[in-house]
Amino acid sequence: MTPEGVRPASIQIRDGKIGHVGPINEAPFGSPLIDCGDAVLMPGIVDTHVHINQPGREDWEGFWTATQAAAAGGITTLVDMPLNSIPATTTRQGLRAKTDMAFLRCSVDVGFWGGVVPGNTGELEGLLADGVLGFKAFLAPSGVREFRHVEEPDLRTAMRELTRHGAVLLVHAELPGPIEAAAGVWEEGSPAEYDRYLRSRPDAAEVEAVALLIRLCRETGCRVHVVHVSSAEALPLLKRAREEGLPITAETCPHYLTFAAEEIPGGAVLFKCAPPIRSRENRERLWQGLREGVIDLVATDHSPCPPRKKKLKAGDFREAWGGISSLQLALPAVWTGARERGFTVADLAGWMCAAPARLAGLQGQKGAIAPGYDADLVIWDPEASFVVDAEQLLHRHKLTPYAGRTLYGTVRRTLLNGEVIYERGKVADDPQGMLLLRDGEERLHRSRGPRGRAAGRRGAGRE
Repeated sequence: MTPEGVRPASIQIRDGKIGHVGPINEAPFGSPLIDCGDAVLMPGIVDTHVHINQPGREDWEGFWTATQAAAAGGITTLVDMPLNSIPATTTRQGLRAKTDMAFLRCSVDVGFWGGVVPGNTGELEGLLADGVLGFKAFLAPSGVREFRHVEEPDLRTAMRELTRHGAVLLVHAELPGPIEAAAGVWEEGSPAEYDRYLRSRPDAAEVEAVALLIRLCRETGCRVHVVHVSSAEALPLLKRAREEGLPITAETCPHYLTFAAEEIPGGAVLFKCAPPIRSRENRERLWQGLREGVIDLVATDHSPCPPRKKKLKAGDFREAWGGISSLQLALPAVWTGARERGFTVADLAGWMCAAPARLAGLQGQKGAIAPGYDADLVIWDPEASFVVDAEQLLHRHKLTPYAGRTLYGTVRRTLLNGEVIYERGKVADDPQGMLLLRDGEERLHRSRGPRGRAAGRRGAGRE
């Protein structure tokens, strides 16, 4: 899967970089060869929406387990969200705590988003200087005390500051007003009914939030990215904003493209996420948004928690933690839906490799098979199917709504900088991943350890 399309080719790798892409007879004689046969050789997936939660909530997820699951799923780069760790990545100290914990624990390359919360505008420049790739904000309560949502005055102030530095702002686009207005649905019946949860987070919460972001984007010039679009009602607004030339992009997630509200039984809290999974008709409109380019990319929003937080026995949608674990299954989940609707491997690579690399400022290094790029590659079989066995997942907790589902697209091998990090169901014991930190002059550095500290590849500590 090259930038020019799908074609037979050989890729020559030198010192962790792609040196040449050309016919097989151009390969140097005697060089080691990996023959992919009829499998697809694609750029490693770049997942820009992952909650690793370490430090502070490593019993939810951690760098060791999350990046192993990523490697097994063909993901070679992920960008960690600034919550739900303790401390959150809203200060320079919080970022240092993150990088210290990631040190020698990563099977794939990892970058970091900083956080925008009330009162931390003064921290943003320092976080950029220390290496974050951009920032994330919530417009509604996040669910954790350490990461408060912002209202319009704080948001405007932060956006002006980020415009000054040319930084991107990712936003959880739901406004509290429509959610608060819908709170009465819980008084009407059982909290085990999915329809009740769905109505508690109405489309209007997303639509009004996107309208606010468009207005502030127009006012400040800040580059904005709307994360996990679940409501197709927001797509016309995004389309008009793009036609206007505003610097605004959007993503959706595998679960919004796979599941439908009509199929979720009562008490099935594994399907709870925020914003919620909506109707079949809404799902098809999201696919159409991808087809038309209104939605730019697909990212997992991998947001795990311990089983106790999911309220499995009670089946309580009101109290259960809202998050879906899908890091290892993102490629096959999206491909299964895409192939049914006539999309191609080229579409998949655009949504999951090239576009997220651009969002994180990694274009030219990640997301394509071309000379000079990192030799981050995934070899996978688009025709092979499998039934999801939750016990085979490498996430810290095995809870997933994909369990028992048949998916197409089996990952055979994953390479990071030319080194095999996953093959035949096994992730390499020796973590090869680097930390991706941008310096004050917008140059990207790959570091084995925190604050540029060099280290060997051996002796990684497990959690």
